[in-house]
Amino acid sequence: MTEPTAPSPTYSRRWWTLAVLSLSLVIIGLDNTVLNVALPTLQREFDASSSQLQWMVDSYVVVFAGLLLTLGALGDRFGRARALQAGLVAFAAASFWAAYARSADSLIAARAVMGIGGALIMPATLSILIDVFPREERGRAIAIWSGVAGIGVGLGPLVAGLLLEWFWWGSVFLINVPIAVVALVAGRWLVPDSRDEHHAGLDVPGAIISVSAISLLVYAIIEAPNHGWRDGMTLSTFAGAAILTALFFWWERRTPHPMLELALFRNRRFALGAGAIGLTFFALFGTIFAFTQYLQFVQGHSALEAGSRLLPLALGIALGAGRSDHLVQRLGTTRVVVAGMMIVATVLASFALWGTDTPYWIMGTSVFFLAFGMGNVMAPATDAVMGAVPEVKAGVGSAMNDVVRQVAGALGIAIIGSIMNTVYRDRMMDATGSLPDGAIEPARDSVGAALAVAARMDGPAGDALAVAARSGFVDAMGVAALTAAVVALGGALIVARWLPAHHGPAPDLPPARAQSPDARPLSRASAD
Repeated sequence: MTEPTAPSPTYSRRWWTLAVLSLSLVIIGLDNTVLNVALPTLQREFDASSSQLQWMVDSYVVVFAGLLLTLGALGDRFGRARALQAGLVAFAAASFWAAYARSADSLIAARAVMGIGGALIMPATLSILIDVFPREERGRAIAIWSGVAGIGVGLGPLVAGLLLEWFWWGSVFLINVPIAVVALVAGRWLVPDSRDEHHAGLDVPGAIISVSAISLLVYAIIEAPNHGWRDGMTLSTFAGAAILTALFFWWERRTPHPMLELALFRNRRFALGAGAIGLTFFALFGTIFAFTQYLQFVQGHSALEAGSRLLPLALGIALGAGRSDHLVQRLGTTRVVVAGMMIVATVLASFALWGTDTPYWIMGTSVFFLAFGMGNVMAPATDAVMGAVPEVKAGVGSAMNDVVRQVAGALGIAIIGSIMNTVYRDRMMDATGSLPDGAIEPARDSVGAALAVAARMDGPAGDALAVAARSGFVDAMGVAALTAAVVALGGALIVARWLPAHHGPAPDLPPARAQSPDARPLSRASAD
């Protein structure tokens, strides 16, 4: 009688491996929202403009998004666990630099380096997960992975508030260092290495072109309110971004080893799953960027009070993502994702009804349902994307999933922020007309600067400026939220019409790009 084969150590430890991967991912979600709560403090510390505030967030996201595909392929080639470890080291070192930055520009540069670390971490976590978990457990594992990432996003504001209440602003970056160290030490024993033995060459030109195109597009969007949307510089920057984007797709169609496998987009679960993720992160990043400023500048809460008021974000994402796998098994991916996107669109539209004194029970309930809807999009859509990718290309598939998140997040911050800046500037034209010359431009630039100007003025004039600034910001946030709601609603209708409810076969890659017929799917290191 044949003895049953004992499970491998990698399989036996898979849930511990998932815990380490999730911990590694926490610092990415945590860092994004921690920074958003710290923005008002950083504006006062560095006298930063609204554009610099947007770049503090987007310099990280742009580099992250631009390098994800290339660094995901690098992990496939040299080892995914090694890529994860390198990313954690880079992220921790850049966090230390950011904590002691002495200018807004230095902080922006440090954030860009953190983006390199993040671009190594995120695709490695998901591709290792795909390698370790069998198909029948993968949906549940991805739901946990998405839920933990969401908890990091949701807890970020509270963590930031606590740190800013007790320590100086640099502590919001130093918090990343001990988390990275724990993940490094635990990962040494619990995370097996794996690689694609039949890896393709690296697409360095594609990486350079993509980073340039994304950077130029985000720059154009962020700076447009300052220069004017029809200004020659703005239009030429948009044109340059369009040319680089066209050049990128032209190159990817012709190079034998593309960083972006366009063939995968023929699979509707991949294409529409990625689109649903992108639209959700567009709304998430843009909303948090606006909401943290609303709580502190408009309603006058401290950083700690603002952070605690965003706790429903963590609860909603965790519950939504955690229950989504069960709902998908009963209803199919399409219905769950569409329902989640409809919830997101409805809640975003309701933000247009908010005023300067909206009570917290309305805000907290809205944030919870917004996050719950997002959670029901993130996990099922991620599973749809990864299920459409050949397992041997898990690193590149993971990176393509992640790059959609980050590009959409960068565009969310840039577009939502620029819409708000444009509307706010328009609302403040009359209110700032009688101010001294040196105060007009700062008051029109941001609500934080306007309140600082108002605080230096005496009597009714200062009060009137503060009221106008707060009202102008709320109007601007409402217009931006309606824009995001329309985008989410349009995405829901497209997903409802064309997203297949269940997994189909993964698309065949072009022969020159696929692995050889006798290739083994994955090569694991001796951790087994």
